[in-house]
Amino acid sequence: MSPTATVNGTTAGYLGSEAESLLSFKAKVDRKLLHLPGPDFLERTWCGSDRNPQVLRNLQAMHGHGRLANTGYMSILPVDQGIEHSAGASFAKNPAYFDGENIVKLAIEGGCNAVATTFGVLGTVSRKYAHRIPFIVKVNHNELLTVPNKFDQILFGTIDEAWNLGAAAIGATIYFGSEESGRQISEVASAFAYAHERGMATVLWCYLRNNAFKTGSKDFHVSADLTGQANHLGVTIQADIIKQKLPELNGGYEALNMGGSSYGKFDKRIYTDLCTDHPIDLCRYQVLNCYSGRAGLINSGGASGANDFADAVRTAVINKRAGGTGLISGRKAFQRPMAEGVKLLNAIQDVYLDPAVTVA
Repeated sequence: MSPTATVNGTTAGYLGSEAESLLSFKAKVDRKLLHLPGPDFLERTWCGSDRNPQVLRNLQAMHGHGRLANTGYMSILPVDQGIEHSAGASFAKNPAYFDGENIVKLAIEGGCNAVATTFGVLGTVSRKYAHRIPFIVKVNHNELLTVPNKFDQILFGTIDEAWNLGAAAIGATIYFGSEESGRQISEVASAFAYAHERGMATVLWCYLRNNAFKTGSKDFHVSADLTGQANHLGVTIQADIIKQKLPELNGGYEALNMGGSSYGKFDKRIYTDLCTDHPIDLCRYQVLNCYSGRAGLINSGGASGANDFADAVRTAVINKRAGGTGLISGRKAFQRPMAEGVKLLNAIQDVYLDPAVTVA
């Protein structure tokens, strides 16, 4: 029987003509090499680490909440776009979300494991909601009021502030490859170390940012090899969970080493022995770089568009079958009426709840 026949009909319907390819694919790197999500994930992967009992408790609080509770998978609502993309650009489609309380309400109604947002949002409602859903405080941001716009991640608050408002975890972004990345790596590594001391888990947005990563018609900001290395650096500074964009192509190192230029170090077996151009293989290479899945890979849901439900379900299927831990989807959910946002989040979660969607 075809795998498509046993998968949730709604999920298969969203995949359309890609259903057979995405649901039947056998990955290049054997799943046996990975630490895969499951109900005992924390016991298998983190209980032997240097994370203290308070960190483990907060990781379990996130893993044990929402519709995906105790499956090893995670669905997180992230809304930091009010700073990152400007509040007007982010919330004009749905002005209700200028009030940050509605962000937290959407995460609760949507059955998410956690809500990730700003000091401002969580600080205004912490006494009302900190006990109802785990908080991830995003501690740094790129502001867009400077003229001309600049692209740098700067701290907007302290780890003690995050702890005081009841956070289970902190989140941060590093623009790997940017001129400022050295400072950001040092800054975030220190923040993560102190967050662990205070008992909070750590989530890193491992994004690439450098104009050199765009060559011709190709954008290697979303190449598997370069994003995979960003993931590896993220786990190295002790991120417990890695957030990464879904890869769309490969060959970033190869492209940046053409024409007499010299960039980084790579082995061509990245592209032959460890990967193909199939989206599940590209994503698996990202998981492999998260210390073989010891740190969970959550892929971002991306911008809102004409086919949000189909795009979100597709991303979830790729992430799950690659060995990832879940999805962190924001704009697709909050840039629509709350009932529709809940429905979209549930459609993502249904992929992870469906036993017929297996790791490739």
